[in-house]
Amino acid sequence: MIITMIFHPGGKIAPEQLEQLIRLNIAVHSLALLTVPVLFLGAWGMSRRLDGGDRLAWAGLVLFAFASVAVMNAGTLNGLVAPKLMRLIVAATPETRETWRMIASFSFQMNQAFARVYAVGASLAIASWSVAILRYRSLGLGVAIYGVVLGLVTALAICSGLLTPDRHGFAILVFGQAIWFLVVAVEMWRVAAPEPAG
Repeated sequence: MIITMIFHPGGKIAPEQLEQLIRLNIAVHSLALLTVPVLFLGAWGMSRRLDGGDRLAWAGLVLFAFASVAVMNAGTLNGLVAPKLMRLIVAATPETRETWRMIASFSFQMNQAFARVYAVGASLAIASWSVAILRYRSLGLGVAIYGVVLGLVTALAICSGLLTPDRHGFAILVFGQAIWFLVVAVEMWRVAAPEPAG
């Protein structure tokens, strides 16, 4: 996801740059789509480790699963549908160009809606996992507090419109979440896994 956000295309381009932009757009969104199952698998393993018996960690996983479906839809619209629409707009006759632009605008609005669902769902998942960490002291206090604050503030910022899921807003979200996931991964690596019951 970090690589996707670093190389995510945006801004105005010249007509001769269109095919290059389309290829880059397809590549970065395909990479993002490939990472979603990997992230979910990691979230599942993390939820198993953080489970304290009250299902709080599993609630985080359910929220993250819901968010993952939304971000796959957003990535599909922006990475696989948008390039086709760009080509149709360029190839359209003057009579049909505005229709294709309206369809592209609708696709973009759908992308943004799915990105908002991901942002709120993933943020609330991180908050749930962080509360589980706080409750059971399974990992460090710092990462738990960071996760609760990050999750709640990000969800509120998206819902209020202060943070938008455009290229820059989504990059802020992804980097903030990546820090949390990386710190949790390092701490879980250092802390031995508990012996399975029975």
